[in-house]
Order: sequence, then structure tokens, then C-alpha cells
Amino acid sequence: MEKILLLETGETFYGEAFGATKEVIGEVVFSTGMTGYQESLTDQSYNGQMLTFTFPLIGNYGVNADDFESVDPTVKAIICREVARFPSNWRSKMSLDDFLVEYDIPGIKHIDTRQLTKTIRSHGTMKASLLNEGTDIEAALATLRATELPTDQVSQVSTKTRYVNPNAGKNVVVVDFGLKHSILRELNKRECNVTVVPYDTTAQEILRLAPDGVMLTNGPGDPTSIPESLDMIREIQGKIPLFGICLGHQLLCLANGGETFKMKFGHRGFNHPVRELATGRIDFTSQNHGYAVDAASIANTDLEITHIEINDETVEGVRHKTLPAFSVQYHPDAAPGPHDADHLFDRFIDLMENNKNLEGTI
Repeated sequence: MEKILLLETGETFYGEAFGATKEVIGEVVFSTGMTGYQESLTDQSYNGQMLTFTFPLIGNYGVNADDFESVDPTVKAIICREVARFPSNWRSKMSLDDFLVEYDIPGIKHIDTRQLTKTIRSHGTMKASLLNEGTDIEAALATLRATELPTDQVSQVSTKTRYVNPNAGKNVVVVDFGLKHSILRELNKRECNVTVVPYDTTAQEILRLAPDGVMLTNGPGDPTSIPESLDMIREIQGKIPLFGICLGHQLLCLANGGETFKMKFGHRGFNHPVRELATGRIDFTSQNHGYAVDAASIANTDLEITHIEINDETVEGVRHKTLPAFSVQYHPDAAPGPHDADHLFDRFIDLMENNKNLEGTI
């Protein structure tokens, strides 16, 4: 069956349908990753977005039971050049096409993803419709341009109830803005006793859990859409060590007087070089974000910039000058992606340990 990708510029791409057959509207973005399509599809930071894979072939190793980053993926649609017809891997449980049908996610293949990516890089991320053959294009374009995309994305993907991943180590509260399971895996490797709480949990409720540290996770959308989280961060950061990742990084900056802006087409992929300013160390990192922290806005705050992206010099990390709090824009859990930066979880453990020692001397 023919499928049509319609951009809000009026440009159309004709391809072949796979996955679910429904029509959808979302924001079209691209990822430069060569592998890891299952982790990307189940990353809640892609909530409401149509994900374009720039690598020309996906689906070749199928979908397995181990690489889910969320229970219920909320990506809007998948756009690619070619999908493998016969996946081959010993862990594979189903094909990519079967996975998309199971989770009601439509896809389009056999389009020129290079041209689509060049269009996005030129015009920026934009709204798009994925249409079935025979649809009135003019009417669909009018509907697309009139559609306002939702801004309550974090509330859509955050857990609604508290849950625990018990262990014998540090007591860590993870505030779920749309977390990836790989964050929990990294904390589990370090024997952390983890309690995951909804994004709108208050500071008092978090402190009642007596955490050694608090983690602010990744998530979708505009960080300014959840101002209630900023009050929670301000109340906690002087009492408990904080570690923010991606959206959590942006929220930590906003809570301390920084500002954010929407990027033209964002960073999505697993090959972004980041420099640590203090040491000159360069890590290749996994990233997925459409907003960034304004570097100039950090100058008059209690934060200092610790990391920058080498290609465009955007802010990739900060730390508080006097309090035990730091954050990074990229994903040190790296699922998928290189594991250059997973040492940051060890830094978080050290921060909690040092804070505990200081408490014992008071």
C-alpha cells in the first residue's frame, strides 16, 4: 500500500506503508544512528515525533525482549529507506514490521531519507502528516497547518505511580520525566536502591523517602512546559545530591536561573563528540534532544559550564558552584550508543558518598 509523508512546507514524499495503517500527525525529526533502532523506538523522548532513520537499512536484527527502553513506546511514526524483510539474530523475537503492528505505530519506507534530512536541516524540525493513498493532499495540508501539537508530553510518558527497584546500596530517587530503562540498569549495576516517582512529585514527598541522591531523567518536549518541577529542584538541591540527564539537565539549569531555546533540528544520534572543559577529555555520546541551554544565560547563575558539544559548541554539561549538583545534556547510559561517558554514574555515587561523609562531621 502506498503511503505519503506530507510536510507542513507542502513537500511530499511517496513511499510504501509498513507497520500500522493509521494516519498520524507529529513532528518529523532525524537520527544519525547506524544501529539501535529498537532502543530509539522505545525512547520516550521521541514522544509524538516521526523518527527518520538516516542509515539506509533498519530491522536487520529484528526486535528482542531485552532492548526495550520503555514498556509502551509513544513514537508517532517511523520513516526509513529500507526495512529488512528477513531479520536474523539469535535474540530476535519478532520483525520490526510485526513490532510496529503490535504497538499500532505506522511506518513509511522506500523514500529518499537523504533528501528529507536535508530538508529538515534547511527548514528545521516541522510538523508532518503520514497519509494513506487516496487522501486529499490539499485538505490534509490545511489540517496539518492548523493542528497544534500537544505540550503535555511529560505527563503522557511519566509513571503515574511510585515503584521500587530494590537493592542494598545507595538510596536513589529517580524522578521520571520519560526515563529510559538503561538509566535504571546503570544504577542497578552500582547496587543502588531505586525508587522511581512521577514527574510532579513534590520536594517534601521526595525528602520523605530519605534519599542519598536524586536523579532527574530524560524526557520529551519543551522543559518550560513543566514549571512545577523547578520548585521541586530548588527545594532539594541544597539538601540532597542531584544528577540530571538530558531534560533533567535543562530543568536543573532553568531552576537556577538559566534559559533554554529550541534548536533548529536538534541532536539525535550516537556519535556526538563532547569535550569536558576542565580536562580536555573528549567522549563520543548518545544524544536525543530538540532543546538546549543558552550558554550566555549561565553566566550570572550559580552554575558553571563543564561540557560543550564540539561541533556547535552548545552546552552539554553544568555543575553547581557550591552545591552537590551536576547534569549533562547527553545520555551517559548510552542505549544505544558508545559507553564513553558511563563513568558519570560513578561520579554520582562518589558525590552521594562524599555528601554522606560531610553529614557525619556536622
